[in-house]
Amino acid sequence: MFGLEALELPIVGAPMAGGPSTVALAAAVSDAGGLGSLAAGYRTADDVREQIAQLRAVTARPFGVNVFAPPGPATPDPDAVARYVASLADEAGPLGAPRRDDDDFAAKIDALEQLRPAVVSFTFGLPARDVVDRLHAADVAVWVTVTTPDEARAAAAAGADALIAQGVEAGGHRGSFDDAAPGDLGLLALLQLVGAAVSLPLVASGGIMTAAGVAGVLAAGASAAQLGSALLRTPEAGTSEPQRRVLAAADRPTGLTRAFTGRTARGVVNRFQRAHADAPSAYPQLHHVTAPLRAAARTDGDAETINLWAGQGYPLATERPAGELVRALAAEARERLRAAG
Repeated sequence: MFGLEALELPIVGAPMAGGPSTVALAAAVSDAGGLGSLAAGYRTADDVREQIAQLRAVTARPFGVNVFAPPGPATPDPDAVARYVASLADEAGPLGAPRRDDDDFAAKIDALEQLRPAVVSFTFGLPARDVVDRLHAADVAVWVTVTTPDEARAAAAAGADALIAQGVEAGGHRGSFDDAAPGDLGLLALLQLVGAAVSLPLVASGGIMTAAGVAGVLAAGASAAQLGSALLRTPEAGTSEPQRRVLAAADRPTGLTRAFTGRTARGVVNRFQRAHADAPSAYPQLHHVTAPLRAAARTDGDAETINLWAGQGYPLATERPAGELVRALAAEARERLRAAG
């Protein structure tokens, strides 16, 4: 079974659902010596099968696939959802209907059990123990995203092989098990607290943009650094043109919001995020409501209506090939650690 000690370079490419994660990006990170990732979120099981086939056609290196854990039993207040949908009436674009689904979870697990990537990682919650056991039986390592020490303990008890410790600095959705109380710990504090709570290997995620950041989390006890925002401007990433434009300008802050999907996430602040700051915790219902609106805005190049997921360190992202970036960060991080020693 794949372990982090098998990595040539201590860098993991973050799975970024909704477009940025591509076969080319995963291949570039893996070929450089890190662990590339595919994002299964918002894709059907057949799409995931096709992406895995495409990735294996261009690299023989290990890679991971990230899956959204199914929503918990709690249901959002339907009146709050209805009020939020009504507040979107003046938006110049199509809206979808609120609905609950599990993102094709069971079919994806069936596919991944059969296709056996090196790693299957989970976010938004814990997989059931039988899912972990099935993947282990297929020689697949299971990683779980955590944002608090309690989540780390629960993941360890469920049989996780490693944990992705996601600090509040991270871009995109919080990986918290409960969106009503998302973890708000910074990465350095989280690494120390989780490291004291469990003995599993840790992958550090959140605000890591430079070799200094990579070296810092390794010194703090992580086995690898996960890069997301640092890869958004690479040519291999599927980042949309309007988001690339905002990232390159690097003149806006990020903030936490539920405006786009009903789940807490960090993105560069824009008009939509400011205008709809009162969005309720209602995922995936609100995701389905705003998805058509956001798709139309991306096509129109409208950066004020799309989700601009990015971490707090995003101004340090560079437009550079992903493999070159990964190798350079790892090499310089090693030098920094030697100098610190």
